[in-house]
Amino acid sequence: MEPKPPAGSSLPRLVDIMRRLLAPDGCPWDREQTLDSLRPYFVEETYEVLDALARGDVRGHCEELGDVLMQIVFHAAIRANEGAFDIDDVVASIADKLVRRHPHVFGDAQGIETPGQVVAQWEEIKKAEKAEQAEKAGTGGEPPRRILAGVKPGPALARAQKLTGKAGKVGFDWPGWEGSFAKIEEEVREVEVAARTGERDEVHHEIGDLLLAVVNVARKVGVDAEVALVDATQRFQHRFEFVEDRLTDRGKTPQSSTLEEMDALWNDAKAAGR
Repeated sequence: MEPKPPAGSSLPRLVDIMRRLLAPDGCPWDREQTLDSLRPYFVEETYEVLDALARGDVRGHCEELGDVLMQIVFHAAIRANEGAFDIDDVVASIADKLVRRHPHVFGDAQGIETPGQVVAQWEEIKKAEKAEQAEKAGTGGEPPRRILAGVKPGPALARAQKLTGKAGKVGFDWPGWEGSFAKIEEEVREVEVAARTGERDEVHHEIGDLLLAVVNVARKVGVDAEVALVDATQRFQHRFEFVEDRLTDRGKTPQSSTLEEMDALWNDAKAAGR
């Protein structure tokens, strides 16, 4: 029996497959993708990893991690075509960072024996790195501390709620939930105007503003916007499955039914849920 190749030795195969897909005679779908068009797929694949973990699905976890890795290789390949960086630069960057921020393992740092000490050391090294980068950039030390600094990237609704909360604490806010609700009404009208023009970028912009306004109201009335949407999505799925089941009892499918018929069943599903 041949020995198993070292961990990580199969990565070049994935890189080569992606290179082939993006070649002039490669896959038409892959070739038309951009970093912007890939954004929702990256988010989706990340959540599928978390879902597999939550369900204890070991095989699914492996598969979904592969999908995330494919996204990373895809992004790096697009950047490589731009002449910016490639997958080797990505790997080198994180490898160098891990070595640099673990001097108690890869260097001669002493006295780091607990997880808390590791975290404190990590933050100190990170702070020193930022100061060095600022000095090299000629900005004269650390950049000014921003009001909204410290809110890390994350689920969009949760991050929006944290950002608007921090802004609200320094007085940048509409008065009460009523003031924020009026902003929703204003944004709804702006979405309508944009939708009628058919200008995709403008619709994109106004939909974002509307969602942000809704999140702000959620914050004012003490509702976690992220959890509220998760719950609403779950209710939607359960109700739609109720509609499907009732249609199946009638020997029908959603495709063979009218909107009026499905809407009546939807109302039945809502009543059953109560």
